[in-house]
Amino acid sequence: MTDDVPFLRLTGLSKRFGGVRALEGIDWDVRPGEVHCLVGENGCGKSTLIKTVAGVHPPSEGTIEIEGENVLPLTPARAKALGIQVIFQDLSLFPNLSVAENIAVECHLEGALKPVRKAHMRRIAESVLKRLDFDLDPSALVSDLPVAERQIVAIARGLAAKARLIFMDEPTASLTRAEVDRLLSIVAKLKADGIAVVFVSHRLEEVVEIAERVTVFRDGRKVGTWPVAEVDQKRIAHLMTGLDIDHGTVARDMSAAEPLLSVERLSRRGEFADVSFTLRKGEVLGLVGLLGAGRTELALTLFGMNRAEGGTIRLNGQPLSLRSNRDAVRAGIAYVSEDRLSLGVILPQSIEDNIGLAVMKGLAGRSGLIARRRRRDLARDWVRRLAIKVPDIDRPVQTLSGGNQQRVVLAKWLATRPSVLILDSPTVGVDIKNKQGIYEIVAELSREGVGVIVISDEVSEAFATCDRVLHMRAGRILEETIPGRITERQLEERIYA
Repeated sequence: MTDDVPFLRLTGLSKRFGGVRALEGIDWDVRPGEVHCLVGENGCGKSTLIKTVAGVHPPSEGTIEIEGENVLPLTPARAKALGIQVIFQDLSLFPNLSVAENIAVECHLEGALKPVRKAHMRRIAESVLKRLDFDLDPSALVSDLPVAERQIVAIARGLAAKARLIFMDEPTASLTRAEVDRLLSIVAKLKADGIAVVFVSHRLEEVVEIAERVTVFRDGRKVGTWPVAEVDQKRIAHLMTGLDIDHGTVARDMSAAEPLLSVERLSRRGEFADVSFTLRKGEVLGLVGLLGAGRTELALTLFGMNRAEGGTIRLNGQPLSLRSNRDAVRAGIAYVSEDRLSLGVILPQSIEDNIGLAVMKGLAGRSGLIARRRRRDLARDWVRRLAIKVPDIDRPVQTLSGGNQQRVVLAKWLATRPSVLILDSPTVGVDIKNKQGIYEIVAELSREGVGVIVISDEVSEAFATCDRVLHMRAGRILEETIPGRITERQLEERIYA
């Protein structure tokens, strides 16, 4: 193969599902050993393209070439044999199996039935992990690993299956900055070994950091492909959305506002200690820090999921005793979890059902049964207010994009009319346009007097939403900063110091 022949080339690729056009006339290529980023809003066709190249969806029109040869018709098994591996956002690992078994599993799926040789699987796993320069116990259960290490197992599995092109779909969505840096270093190792990586991400700062080329999709069409040196984050965002989106600093001086939630020397052994702060009415307060800083643990305690072992919580000046999350909801505190798919919504159920979940008692009629009309009116009202894009409220939540799923979660908790709203990583897996929409919802809530706590791994997000930012480390509040009086880079340097 000559240097000017790409590893993968798509020509005139189109895909339709009934009368719906998912992809239209895509010409695209990936070179050997290239890191190529694929960006676009949710629903723009990125996932359909990946599944078509992986042999899941046959194209309606066009060709797929590997090293200059047309490989259609393509099946998932043939795509893998050609060196194409996909690491989806859910990773598709076996949590009840060991690291070694997950890495070497595909080596036992080919040919006739044969006995499982665990020692052989372990050798394969050790060899691949050594190639990645990553120290991980091959005998550890995948269910016991943090998300960042599961990502490594998924990459190692692809390498064990002789991957030559790896698609990574939102690989950093649930990672901290330190974990992202480690993943990007592994991507650099793959590139050095001549393995091409297609990186799908909504985090444009990572796109600019790691890619050699970036391709932008919009509405099932390719907008274009550019060397990353020729585009910046603002330009990419404009190409994706057609809008000029600029996440600026929005900090306001809220010191004169009335105190809403006061926390004094709150402690829980092994999680956080001596945490004190005041959230004022209408204020947006940020919590940033590294993984393990205690931010989510603090939020769960404020929401009554965990019991504090010391300190006090006051709401509107009155002491608050939280024995459960029901106490928190009754007091006017709502919490949107970082894991919306597992803890925020019931995916197979309808939008209407999900929005009414936290206010079931209020929807009951005199008989004690849910008043269907009342529930439908509630759902329609919040769909309108939060601009949730759905054809009807009977659709299952799992059919929605990530941004719209997050808005359903917000609607569920806003229906409780909270005075304090805690948002834990509210824009994970959300595209840039929907991210801006969530920021606008936060701003509107603050104008209505709701006190909002935003937990985020992205300093840029804290600056785009918060009036003050608390930096936590090792379970304690290290400092308070004001966006604008300190730069994003300065705060990042302090966090990762």
